[in-house]
Parts: sequence; structure tokens; C-alpha cells
Amino acid sequence: MRDYDAATAFLGEWGRFQRLVFFLLSASIVPNGFNGMSAVFLAGTPEHRCAVPRGANLSGEWRNASIPLELRDGRAAPSRCRRYRLAALANLSALGLRPGSDVELGSLEQEPCLDGWEYSRDVYRSTIVTEWNLVCEDDWKAPLTTSLFFVGVLIGSFISGQLSDRFGRKSILFLTMAVQTGFSFLQIFSTSWEMFTVLFLIVGMGQISNYVVAFILGTEILGKSVRIIFSTLGVCIFFAIGYMLLPLFAYFIRDWRMLLLALTVPGLFCIPLWWIIPESPRWLISQGRYKEAEVIIQKAAKINGISPPDVLFDITEMQDSKPQQQQKAILLDLFRTRNIATITIMSLLLWFFTSVGYFGLSLSTPNWHGNAYINCFLSAVIEVPAYVIAWLLLRSLPRRYSLSGTLFLGGGVVLFIQLVPSDFNVLSVGLVMLGKFGITAAFSMLYVYNVELYPTLVRNMAVGATSTASRLGSIIAPYFVYLGAYDRFLPYILMGSLTVLIGILTLFLPESYGNSLPESFEQMLKVKCFRNGQQTTAIRNSKESPRILVTPL
Repeated sequence: MRDYDAATAFLGEWGRFQRLVFFLLSASIVPNGFNGMSAVFLAGTPEHRCAVPRGANLSGEWRNASIPLELRDGRAAPSRCRRYRLAALANLSALGLRPGSDVELGSLEQEPCLDGWEYSRDVYRSTIVTEWNLVCEDDWKAPLTTSLFFVGVLIGSFISGQLSDRFGRKSILFLTMAVQTGFSFLQIFSTSWEMFTVLFLIVGMGQISNYVVAFILGTEILGKSVRIIFSTLGVCIFFAIGYMLLPLFAYFIRDWRMLLLALTVPGLFCIPLWWIIPESPRWLISQGRYKEAEVIIQKAAKINGISPPDVLFDITEMQDSKPQQQQKAILLDLFRTRNIATITIMSLLLWFFTSVGYFGLSLSTPNWHGNAYINCFLSAVIEVPAYVIAWLLLRSLPRRYSLSGTLFLGGGVVLFIQLVPSDFNVLSVGLVMLGKFGITAAFSMLYVYNVELYPTLVRNMAVGATSTASRLGSIIAPYFVYLGAYDRFLPYILMGSLTVLIGILTLFLPESYGNSLPESFEQMLKVKCFRNGQQTTAIRNSKESPRILVTPL
């Protein structure tokens, strides 16, 4: 509303009420951190090999030789999906022949794992992979599980804003918390992979909806200066805290059902927040519910120890200040001219490949050298300095160079991993951490840059379109990780190459730092290769500080 900020200025920016809202809404994001990445451990694939039944009539020597060797990462290792035909081995064992000396193993017939698999319990006691044998011919189901979670995220990001606009921020916030917590609990009782996956998709819908609505509620309640910190640091760092808790839970709870139960319980602690977190006064005013908005503002004033004015909102004035109906935009407006079409296509690619890099590196932590739990914890910890650096870059440096620099850093070091000798495990993990740092910093800056490129008429639509590209990137990211089963370096080569490529592409986008937000298509900045001296003078010469608007990842 036009007069809302002025009417509530007496509350101040950082009173007890604002601090309460800031930290409670940020804390409500913590479960999103461990639910969003829980598939790393729930769907972890341990080392496995074909099972040989105890009743097989084999000598100890033939039992030990029943699994053929295959080349994996340059080393000979027992096959995960094949064994020598047991009937033939039983005959050779009965004849008293010895494997290797009397019989050439390479000449023996092989068969698939007809009696199931034996799984290593060094890292996981049980996962959905060991529960339903999602290996070999069914190994595509594990990455599909994670992809369908992100399909739920895509659906949730579409509907959460509309639901909160219709039914209110607070109601939808707690409803989506209940969906995330309730359906996570139901997953514990899954009797099949199909049941688990459908429930996981619904959890994804609740997870992103909770995140988005908490973000909207915070930005509408908090003042302008605090709003920026809440958007760039508050929700992001508390998400990272939840992400850090995931490997700690998983380390001590190695069974996937018990782990899921432990990850569900913290959601119950959000129930008391219903009586503390208020509805958005801005939303209430937009619905004509002025008295309810006044009650919330008066309560906030009481918490801050401030006496509110006798009249907070002049209803007649507020109704007169409602914006006139504006021209409606359609998706094709994002391709109206050659310039805006180029910006849109480049932005879609930027979002898509940055998302692939971020989620690809986050989900691949079990494939790194060393301990999977420590690797996941480090992957989460590195996000905190990345968010801080991104915030500092947004405050002081041009957008194009900040984005391109962090993308070059992330992609370049990920590409370099393939050159590190296999014995230098610490160096390999350090490079992946540095790559994750760069890509995370770039990812957190994208919304700000995107908002500043588009005019008011299509700004929200542009953010929605590019955010959708990001969700599509997260959906295919598990399959980049899946490629590591065939070549350990292939995911890093692909993610690194695409990230460096998109970093180069970013340099051709227009620079928005130091310019006011464009209000019309004519005021839009031009792509570098299209500049012909007709750049809008008013924008180029503007000394107004950039307006920063951030929306959630």
C-alpha cells in the first residue's frame, strides 16, 4: 500500500517486535534445509554385490571367486550387478577344481543377481535403495526419486503465491508446514518405492511453499532496511543451518526410517509459532480488513514499548490510494523485442545451468573422497560465507562482473578436479568446496539481478519464468550425479563446463547496478552486443541508488 510504510514508521526498524518476527520466520526455514537435501542419505547407494545363497553347494574358495571383477575408476573391483552362473560353479566345485589355477574364470558364463544383493553397511545401515533394491536394472529409480521431489518443488512454487494471496500469508505458512511435516511422517510407513516417491513429491510441494510464504510474510512485515538483510542473509543462512543439521542427524541415525522420523520431529516445534507470528498487515489492508491490521500494529507497538497514534489508517484515504487497474501482461511480452527476447533467453539459460551446478554439487557429496557425512556438512557450511560474500558484492560491485566472477570461480575449480591425482583427496574435496562456494554465491544473486533487468509490467512474470527454469535445472541435476556411476569425473566436467560457459554469457547481459528500475520496455537496458548509442539517457545518468528486491531460491 502507498501509505503503509509512512503509517507504521513510528514502530522503528529494529524493535523487539521486528527482531521476534525476523528470527522466528528465519527459524521456520530450518526444516527446509534438511528436508530439501535429505535424499542424499535417504536414497544413498552403498557398495553392493550379488548375493550368493548360503545353500549354494560351493566350497569357500569358489564362493569367494563367484563375483567377477570389473574395471571401476581405473581399479579392479567386484562387479555390482553380475556373478558367475552358480550352477556351473557348483559342478566345478564338486569336481574339486580350483578357481584361477584349474579354471580360467574369464571363460565362465555370467548371470544377473538372481538372489538379490549384499550391501555394505560401512556407511548406511539401510536406505530406500537397500530396502527396495534400487540398483542395477532399477538404479534409475534413485535419481528419479530426487527429481520427483523437485517436481513437487516446481508445483509448490506455482501455487504457494496464489494460495497466500487468496487465503492469507499466515494460514498458508502453517498449512504448508503441516504438509511438509505430516507427509514426511507418512513416508516412514511407505511399503513400496512408488508410495515413498509420491509422498516425497507432496513433501516437495510443502517444502518450497513454506519457504516462499515465510519469505513473503517477512518482507511485508519488516521495514525496508531490515527487509534486505532478511531476504539475503536471514532465510538463506537459516536454510544452511538446517542443511548442516542433516549430516549430524544422519551420522548418528543410519536407518532411513528412523532418520526420517528424526527429521520430522523438529517441524512440531513450529506449532507454538501460530500464537506468536502475526498475519501480514499489508495483506489484511489489501483485503479491506483494516481493523485487524490495526490490532496487529498496536500489538507490535506495545511489544516495542511505543505508544501508537490514535488513528493508524484512514480507511477512506487507503481505499482511494488503491492502484488503478493496469495493463495486463502475457508471457509473450518477454519476447516482444529482439532485446528483451535475448535477455529472457540468456536469463533462462543462466538460471537453468546455475541450478544444475548448485544442486548437482549438493547432491553428489556421497561421491566425493572421504567421509560422506563430513562432506555433506562441509557442503552446508560453505554456503554461509557464500551468502555473506554475495550480499557484500550486491552492495558494492556491478552485477555482471560479480555474477560472472563467481560463476568462473565455481566452474573453473570444478573443471580442475579431474587433473588432481587420486591420492590428493583433501585437495579434491577442497576444490569441490570452492566450486560450491562460487556457484552458491552466484545463485543467491540471481533474483536481484533479474528483478533489475525487467520493466514493472513484466517483472513478476520474468521472475516466475526464470524461477521455473531453475526448478527444471534442479529436476535434472540428480541425473548429472547419476553419470558418476559410469565415470567419476564426468559430472564435474559437465557441470564445470556449463558453469564457465554461462559465466561468459553473463558478460553480454546489460549492467543494472546504479540504475533505477525500468518502468517501461523503452527504459530497459540493452544487451551489450545490441548497444547502438540509443541507450536511455535517463537511466544511464541516474544517480539513484539501486533498489534491491530479493525473492527466495
